[in-house]
Amino acid sequence: MSLFGSDKLTGKRVAILATDGFEQVELTKPQKFLKDEGAHVDIVSIKGGSIKGWDMTDWGDKVDVDKTIDEVKVEDYDALVLPGGQINPDKLRLNAQVVDFVREFAHTGKPVAAICHGPWTLIEAGVVQGRHMTSWPSLKTDLRNAGAEWQDSEVVVDGNFITSRKPDDIPAFNQKIEELLLEEKVSA
Repeated sequence: MSLFGSDKLTGKRVAILATDGFEQVELTKPQKFLKDEGAHVDIVSIKGGSIKGWDMTDWGDKVDVDKTIDEVKVEDYDALVLPGGQINPDKLRLNAQVVDFVREFAHTGKPVAAICHGPWTLIEAGVVQGRHMTSWPSLKTDLRNAGAEWQDSEVVVDGNFITSRKPDDIPAFNQKIEELLLEEKVSA
C-alpha cells in the first residue's frame, strides 16, 4: 500500500498478462493502482526475465516478469488484466497456452479487464459472443465479427468483463476493476 492507497484489495491476487510491445501505461498504471489498493499483482508473460513496453510512439521501459504462463493456474488469481498496444496482444493470441488460460479465466466469472487492443486475445479465446464491449476503435469490426456488441465508451462492464478504449480511460478502467474485485470479495 502506498501513502495514497488503501487496503481494500488486500488478499486479492491479480495477473497482468503481457509480452513485449505492451502499451506501457496500460500495464504500469493498473499495476500501480492495484498494488496501492493492497492487491498482489503478478506480471505473467510467455517468457521469463523482462518484457519491453511501447510508450505511445517508441519503445519504452522494461518490466520484470514475475511468472511465465506455464507457471500459473487460473485458480491462483482473482482477476486478469490484458493491456493493449498493437504488438502485445497480437503476440499473445498466437500462443496456445495464453489463449487457453484466457478462455478458462473468462469462464470462471472472475473479473477480466482488457484495454485498447487487449480484446484481441479475448476474441482468439472465443469468449466475446454476445458481450457488450469497447476497445481501441480499430478493433470495432473484429469484435463485431466475433459476436460482441461494440460501443464507443470510456469503460464498459458486461458481467465479469471490463473493457476500455485507450490510456485516457485508465482511471475509469481501474475503478471498475476495483469495484468488481470488491463485489467478488463480498460474495466470497
